Amino acid sequence: MIRPLLSKLIVLTAITTVPLSVVADVDDLRNTQKSNANEWRLHKNDARHKIKVYVKNEEGQKLRSFKVEGIIDAPLETLLRIQSDVENYARWYFEIAEVKLLKKVSDKEFYFYLVHDAPIGLPKRDVILRTVIEPMSKKQPYVQLRMTSIPDYMPPRPPFIRMEAENYVLRYTPISKTQTLREVEGFINPGGNTPSWAINFVSGKGPYTNMMGIRRMASMPQYADSQEPLPYTFFE
Repeated sequence: MIRPLLSKLIVLTAITTVPLSVVADVDDLRNTQKSNANEWRLHKNDARHKIKVYVKNEEGQKLRSFKVEGIIDAPLETLLRIQSDVENYARWYFEIAEVKLLKKVSDKEFYFYLVHDAPIGLPKRDVILRTVIEPMSKKQPYVQLRMTSIPDYMPPRPPFIRMEAENYVLRYTPISKTQTLREVEGFINPGGNTPSWAINFVSGKGPYTNMMGIRRMASMPQYADSQEPLPYTFFE
């Protein structure tokens, strides 16, 4: 009886200490699970910052996919520098407790490690992500990065729970010399016993937070004014 009661208290505390707008979002997430599968639904439209977030109920699954797109007032190369700077992801990435570049395989592939923070009383999640770069070319007018979780790349690190999936496709398309369209489509499954509605809430909030974060980072001189060569091959 003690363990179930403790779990209920943790969930109750988490719910009663967040803003009402968040509780409303949670209700929305529960309701949208009833919507049609395989159809993108607009979840958030931030016209001021030119960011849109979409969610989709995958057929036969309780967890949702997400898609976010945003127009950022920064050159393409500036955003690629931020995306390449793995060691500084904690400055803008959603709920990061630890981050480390593990291995640079080539000028188009690398592995990195993340530990995601979690509410009090819940274990943190960790994940190893393999990133493969698809450079811009005459046939492909954008830079694309595929990030795929590799759970068995390294041994477990208790008490962290290894995520079952955290997969993204990122696309950077230059609109002009000073504007870039950034698109991210993905799916997460943190594993463990986390309720599906809570996972879906994070999968909608996280991508938006990341878009706002990289937008903020784009104004920093170390990225905006850098003359150093890009660390990976993004153009052919």
